[in-house]
Amino acid sequence: MTEADEAQHGQPGAWAPGDQILWRYLRHGRVLDCRPVTVVRDDPDQLAVWLAGGTRRVKPVLPDGSDIRTVPVDRRFRLGRIPAVQEWFGGGVLMLARPGEPWSVWLFWGPDWRLNGWYVNLERPRERWSGGVDTEDLVLDVWVTPDRRWHFKDEDELAASREAGRFTDADVADIYAIGHRAIAVVKAWGPPFSDGWEHFRPDPAWPLPDLPDGWDAEPRIA
Repeated sequence: MTEADEAQHGQPGAWAPGDQILWRYLRHGRVLDCRPVTVVRDDPDQLAVWLAGGTRRVKPVLPDGSDIRTVPVDRRFRLGRIPAVQEWFGGGVLMLARPGEPWSVWLFWGPDWRLNGWYVNLERPRERWSGGVDTEDLVLDVWVTPDRRWHFKDEDELAASREAGRFTDADVADIYAIGHRAIAVVKAWGPPFSDGWEHFRPDPAWPLPDLPDGWDAEPRIA
């Protein structure tokens, strides 16, 4: 990745396997979720990154510092959010994103690399910058089991966010439409589900990425 690449194309050039970047989720132009990750693959078809267990990352919490899920769902989107630095607990997660698609696909494994499932995170198409990618979470998600069954996840939170004024009825309809687009890919078992990513294993030589100073600098989306 060079300055010439950015000048010519208006965005960073491709990252190399092993590069460390930031995957950030914004709300109202503010970074509330920041994940230092290691690049697995970056080409015109797909960005794949590895979020290793034990990584220091930023996650949104309630203004008093408590976890969002400690309050009833009908209050979660009325109390505000602040960023907090915590470790990513449990095993690592492979995160996959195809250019222009308003979702990313995450693979979760259990002990002995048994695939638990695929998590389709609905989000705005990602904006690339020199240090990583920025997007906004759309609350609704889709869970896909290893035997290709699927169901919507967090529908109650999407309804609560609408009641709190974060989304309009039209927004919610658009988000469900995005979800059904993703489900159509699942039903067809298209990329990335068909690409064999369940066999991925991280390079043991990759160091744990650092959470850098300035992790919240210059958000790329409003």
